[in-house]
Parts: sequence; C-alpha cells; structure tokens
Amino acid sequence: MTTPTRPGEQGSDIPGPFDARETRDPAEREAAQFAALASLLDRAKQSVPAYVDTLADIDPAAVTDREGLAALPLVRKSDLPERQSRHPPFGGMTGTATSALARIFASPGPIYDPEAHRTDYWRTARALHATGIRPGDIVQNCFSYHFTPAGSMFETGAHALGCAVIPAGVGNTELQARALNDLGPRAYVGTPDFLKTILEKVDELGLDASSLTRAHVSGGPLFPALRSFYQGRGVTCLQSYGTADIGLIAYETLGPDGINPGLVVDEDVIVEIVRPGTGDPVPAGEVGELVVTTLNPDYPLIRFATGDMSAVLDAPSPCGRTNMRIKGWMGRADQTTKVKGLFVHPSQVAQVQRRHPELARVRLVVSGGSGPDVMTLKAALKDAGAQDTALAGNIAATLQSVTNLRGTVEIVPLDALPNDGKMIDDARSYGARSDDAGS
Repeated sequence: MTTPTRPGEQGSDIPGPFDARETRDPAEREAAQFAALASLLDRAKQSVPAYVDTLADIDPAAVTDREGLAALPLVRKSDLPERQSRHPPFGGMTGTATSALARIFASPGPIYDPEAHRTDYWRTARALHATGIRPGDIVQNCFSYHFTPAGSMFETGAHALGCAVIPAGVGNTELQARALNDLGPRAYVGTPDFLKTILEKVDELGLDASSLTRAHVSGGPLFPALRSFYQGRGVTCLQSYGTADIGLIAYETLGPDGINPGLVVDEDVIVEIVRPGTGDPVPAGEVGELVVTTLNPDYPLIRFATGDMSAVLDAPSPCGRTNMRIKGWMGRADQTTKVKGLFVHPSQVAQVQRRHPELARVRLVVSGGSGPDVMTLKAALKDAGAQDTALAGNIAATLQSVTNLRGTVEIVPLDALPNDGKMIDDARSYGARSDDAGS
C-alpha cells in the first residue's frame, strides 16, 4: 500500500489526502486503472476458473477504457450463492488458494467471502483517514466479528493507520459504555444507530464519553437527525459505502464548509452506474445500478453488479480529491434490503413462509426513521379462524432464526396483502445512505 501523506494532521479538523493518488489528474487515474485492469484480466482468464470461459474471447489489452469495460459480462451478487454452491467455496472466482487465505467469512445467503494476507486488504484505512482518525488513536470497533467481515474490514484498516482497536463487536451495551468511559477511545466505528444506543447508556450510567470525537459508520442509514445528534455530542460522524465482497467502494470527506455532498470513490475500484437489468451505463446523474470492478488479484470481481442503486455527482469534490463521486446508497435494484447491517433476501422471507404451512401470504415491511430499523412481518393465514395465541410468536422465532434479526409478526387479512409477488417492502425514506460495509 502507498505510504500515506498526512499534511497538517495533528490537531487538524479537515483531513488532507490519504496519499497522492487521491488528488491526481483524472486522466492519469483512468490510464493507471485500465492498465492495471488489463493485467488483472490477463491473469484471470489464465488462472481463475470462473473467468477462463467468460473471458476466452476477450483481449485484455483491448480493454483500455470504459467503453471496453462495458462490453464485458456482469457478475451479479445475487448469483453468488448459486455459483458457490456449484463450485465451492468461492464459485471458482478466487486467484488465491483457499488454504493460503487469512480469513474466510460467511455472509447471509450464504455467501462466502475471502480475505487474503495483505495489509489493509479491504482498503478501509482511506475512509477512516478521511474521517479524521489518526495514528495513535484508540478505535472502538462495534462492527460484527461473527462470520461477517465488517469487524475485520475496519480493524485491519485501523491497524494500517497505526491505531489501537477495541474489538467490541455488537451488543453488550453496558460493557460498551463502560469501555468507552474506561479506555477513552477517540473514535467509534460501527453501524450508524448503535453509537446513539451506547451514548444513551453512558448518560444513564453517569459515565464519561468526552474522549470520543470521531465516528465512522456504514451498514445502514445515517439520517440527518442522527448525524446532528452526534454533532451535538461533539462527535464528527462520516459514512462509507462498501460490500462484504469488495470492501470499501466510496467514502465521505470533510471540507472547509463541513461534510461534502456524496461519497468519493475509492482509488482501487472502477465504478459504473448501469440501467437496472442490463450492463448499459447511464448518463452522469441518472439513477441506476452500481457496478464495481475491483483491482484485487486475490478475488477479481469484474463488473460486479451489487444490486444497489446510486448516481454519479458530475462535479469534483470541494475537498480536493479528484475521483468520481456517487450520491450514496439510493435503494435496491431488487427486493433484497439491508437491516442493521445485514442483507435480508426475498428467499429468506419465503423460507419463513414454507416453515409455517398455515400462511397464505407474507410481506416483510422494514421501517425506521432516525432510530433503529424495525422489521414487521405481515402474515395472512389460509384459514383466518386458525389463529392461536402462540402463532405470531412462533413465526417471529422462525424469522429471527432465518435472518439473524429480530422482528415482530402482525397477522392480517388476506386482502391486506396484494397478490403482486412482493416479499419485502422497504418503507424507510433515505437521503444518501452508506450501505453494505461489511455485510
């Protein structure tokens, strides 16, 4: 990794660039990225099983620009479980032997994600630096360390910056509050709403959280009211967007007038916005599906269709970084959604229904404002008279077992759920949202 330059950092509220790549001429960046892509394509078509056939007729040296990239086939995130089932464990898509990896994660789906032995493999140090996190800081890492990669993503990035990490994980709110009081971390990383829960517990217990001045969040919506709450507590809170497969994709930055609009794309990925259901790029500013190519030799995801919606901001960032900016997470191209940092798939809702034959139709409604996400499974019975007092609780237990998330169950009449095939209704309203980090 390039050694970061840190001009005027000690005591500075406006972080400078992480390295010289962030401020290079866009044409220089594009040329360097496509030279690296040609090398990656050549290696992939020779030694990565999944690409041997799909890239057989592609001349890597001819993929010199975005038009050439757009001619390559998509790899859809939604197809990974089936790919990996046919060719375990990674669908034949890795360039490094499984036995040579550092860690293997399991995300909902299930989808297995590799982590190789490289410093800052997920490239999150760049986003943490933009938040103002610095060498010598103590970071309370409240991302999950259980199966999903988010905890490791941000721990390895913090270590690359020279920070000490409290591997706090999720839950244990009172212990989180006491660790914040006793250990004096300067920074929090985790989902957007959990820090508020910790700070409220700090207040309840009469503890001190004054050491905390920076927060970096991902994996859920950072609503304006929530950001303002943190600002009122003296905590500058920025967000990033990424996926469990790729790692960091884009991140917020600070400028003289505060937090800049949109998210700056990471230096080690190439981002396209395409028309949903196709691989065709859309004009700048038009909302479409986010497609990412990662320049990662260990896991070369080429034209990876995330299923997330976003749009390009067609103007440079006021912070001085020159890479493309995107608006952030703007919903899903399919019904899959994210709740508290975890993906919930329509197939999981269908699995709940299959386990309860008395159900005629179900719809998972996800709601929430400035507080935590809330899941409500609306369930209609085949026989309206068959409801008993234990049924809703039993269904709720199944929902938690299948999704690893708590939700409530509401029994509704059959005509209350339209016969339109919709399994998930995301009823939240969003501004920019930082999604998938690590999920």
